[in-house]
Amino acid sequence: MSTIPTVLTLDVLKASITDGSTAIRSRISYEPAAGDGTKVFPPTYEGGKYALEGHNKEAGTASRVLLDSVQAQANRMELALLEAKRRGQLSLPVITTRIAGEGILKQFSVSSLEAPHRIADALLRDSVTREGVKFRESVVGMSLDTVDLKNATALLEYCPTALVFGLWDSTGPKGGLGVKFARTLVSELVAHTVQLGKKTSSRLDPAEIRKDAAVIYAAPNGGWTLDENAALKEKGKPVLLGKDGKPSEANHGNVVPSITDGGIIFEKAEQTVVLSLSGLRRLCFPLTPGSTSDTPTDDKARTLLSALGLCAAVLGAEQNADLRSRCQLHATATPKWEILSPGKSGAFFSLDRSQALELFTDALAEAKSAKLPWCEDEVELVASEQLVELIRRSQNIAARTSSET
Repeated sequence: MSTIPTVLTLDVLKASITDGSTAIRSRISYEPAAGDGTKVFPPTYEGGKYALEGHNKEAGTASRVLLDSVQAQANRMELALLEAKRRGQLSLPVITTRIAGEGILKQFSVSSLEAPHRIADALLRDSVTREGVKFRESVVGMSLDTVDLKNATALLEYCPTALVFGLWDSTGPKGGLGVKFARTLVSELVAHTVQLGKKTSSRLDPAEIRKDAAVIYAAPNGGWTLDENAALKEKGKPVLLGKDGKPSEANHGNVVPSITDGGIIFEKAEQTVVLSLSGLRRLCFPLTPGSTSDTPTDDKARTLLSALGLCAAVLGAEQNADLRSRCQLHATATPKWEILSPGKSGAFFSLDRSQALELFTDALAEAKSAKLPWCEDEVELVASEQLVELIRRSQNIAARTSSET
C-alpha cells in the first residue's frame, strides 16, 4: 500500500467512477487547539446532555463522545461552498429567498445551501418568484415533482448539493411520499477514550445589588419596573418578572459559585469522511425528459458530483478549527484521501484547497461539454406575504421574551 500521497487529479477521479471503486475516504486526527490533554466542550442535546457511548457514570468516562454530527458537518460544508461561491472561486447553482417586509425586525436571506431541506425546504416552498409565481409552481420548483434516481438531471441543474448531502421532499405536494435521495457524502467528528470534566460558574456584580433589594415586575412594553402600578397586569394583578421577581431575573446581582458537569478530555479525536461512489452510480442524468440516459454522460455527472463532494469536504474542514465556544481543534497532520476498491490496496492522494477547487472546475467543464445543465444564475425568490407575517409575529414574540428575561 502506498503511503506517499500524490495529488488527486481529474483523471484519477474519473477512473474511480468507472472502475468499480466503492468509496473515497479520509480519516483526520485532531487535538485541542490549547494542546493535548486540555478540555473541550461537545455539543449538548435535550436536557443539556452530551451524545455519549460506553458511558461509565461511576468512573466519569466514556468510550466515545460526538464532537460534531453528520448534520452539522454537512451544514459547515455547505456554508464553505457558499463562501467560495461568493468569493468567485467556484460556480454553483443557488436558490435564495429574501425575507423582508413591513414590521420585520430582522430582514435576511436564506439560500438552498443554508436551508435544512435544501431545495425542498419550507422557506423556499412558501416563497414566490419576482413575477409572483409560487415557487413550487415555477419551472424550477415543478422540476422537483419529476426527479428520481433515474432522472436526477433537474437537481444537478438547480441544486446539486442535494445529491451530495441528501434530500427528502417531505414538504412538497406528496408529503411523506416525496422523493428521497440518500446522502452520498457523510462526515462525523468523534472523540475517543473520554474523561468527563467539570465546569464552574459565578458572577460578581460590581453594583453589589442584593437579591432582597426589591421586587421587580414585568413592564407592559418589555423590560422591567419597580412600580407595581406601572407593571404589566394579568387579571388585574401585577406580573412578576421571571419566576419570583428577584433582581437576578433582570440579570442583576451576584451568581453564587457552582460546580457542574461540563467539558471532556480525550485521548484522540477523529473526523471520518466517506464519499460513496456506489451511491453516485445509482444516479442517472437523461438530457431530455422521458429519455434514457447514456453511460458516458452519467459518468461525467457523477464525476462532477464527486468533485463537488470532495471540494465541500476540503473547504469545510477549515471550519473544524472552531466548532463552537470552547471547542477549537487543530488537525495534527495533512489529510490524505484513499480510494477504496474491492480486493485492492487503497491508493492515497492529497487534496488541498486550491487543488480541490481546480478539480471541481475541471469536472464542471467536462460536464458542460456533455450538455449537462448547470444553472449559473442565482434563482431569486421573495417570501410570500403569509410567510412574512408568520416570521414577523415570531420575531415580535422573541423580542418580548428577550426583554422580559
